[in-house]
Amino acid sequence: MTAQIAPFRADTVGSFLRPAAIKQAREQYAAGQIDKAQLTRIEDEAIREVVSNQIANGLQVVTDGEFRRAWWHFDFFGGLDGVELFEADQGIQFNGVQTKAHGVRVVGKLGFSDHPMLAHFRFLQSIAGDAVPKMTIPSPSVLHFRGGRKVIDEKVYPDLADYFDDLAATYKTAIKAFYDAGCRYLQLDDTVWAYLCSEDQKRQIRERGDDPEELARTYARVLNKALEGKPADLTVGLHVCRGNFRSTWISEGGYEPVAEILFGGVNIDAFFLEYDNERSGGFEPLRFIKPGHQKVVLGLVTTKNGELEDPAQVKARLQEAAKFVSLDQICLSPQCGFASTEEGNSLTEEQQWAKIRLVVDIAGQVW
Repeated sequence: MTAQIAPFRADTVGSFLRPAAIKQAREQYAAGQIDKAQLTRIEDEAIREVVSNQIANGLQVVTDGEFRRAWWHFDFFGGLDGVELFEADQGIQFNGVQTKAHGVRVVGKLGFSDHPMLAHFRFLQSIAGDAVPKMTIPSPSVLHFRGGRKVIDEKVYPDLADYFDDLAATYKTAIKAFYDAGCRYLQLDDTVWAYLCSEDQKRQIRERGDDPEELARTYARVLNKALEGKPADLTVGLHVCRGNFRSTWISEGGYEPVAEILFGGVNIDAFFLEYDNERSGGFEPLRFIKPGHQKVVLGLVTTKNGELEDPAQVKARLQEAAKFVSLDQICLSPQCGFASTEEGNSLTEEQQWAKIRLVVDIAGQVW
């Protein structure tokens, strides 16, 4: 495999709507009606089908749809050394709806050892055929931002500088472990950078005692330390997510507040950016994308609803973006996953695949 074949002109963020068989099996497993092996067999079968559907609908890249997860982030964090999940007082507040009440806290030294998602990737790779298997995991900044200082044991990490050093080292180890397992396309999903674009979210950050600008510098430093020594034939993308739960969102505001430090300063190969509506602002911040191999994958096709975008309008927006970054550095994808949590967004599977075909068709015409 040659270096930097990913991202693809027609790409995807990662998660897909959970089929009924998965939802039923997870309920049965939670109720003790089936065991882990039976659940895994049902997941395997559903993942084979979603991989087959991705290829049939024209994608060159495939994910497992995140079918083994309940959340895009908590399941991964719960598998790290020193991290535990807990039942929180309340869920995460979206625009008019709350998630289930779960939280994550750091109770020991951070580390990445025998993580179950390594096996998840190996299975995906074994069924990918000629397509490139992409692994998606939450970005390191999400682990800190979700609860901040109050969910990091002060006896374990009296100095947050040591915590951030260990967080970077943990992710560096994780990146190498996925690479050693055969992964050549890894995506970090990150809601925090979008929060740092939102005036309302920045106000909340200050109210809890943090400085948004200082957090941005810290998170950029952690990402770059985690990426040090990354193999040349491993593509690492960063998806900047504005929140995605049952077709709702959290943050709004253009990328300008973080553009210079994120696009200009973080050594990511591809930025997946949500640009499906006016909440995302204009394309001007793309001027900070570094010339050369770095790509920007524009999420111009929404996953929030099933209504198909007008191809002519999507193409016009690609040309508009090309005023600020070379068209050769641009790719196209849906704006987010279709099911960042197991509940999924408000559209049908048929509409989901129509969205994928739209992305593939437009990319084929533009490039």
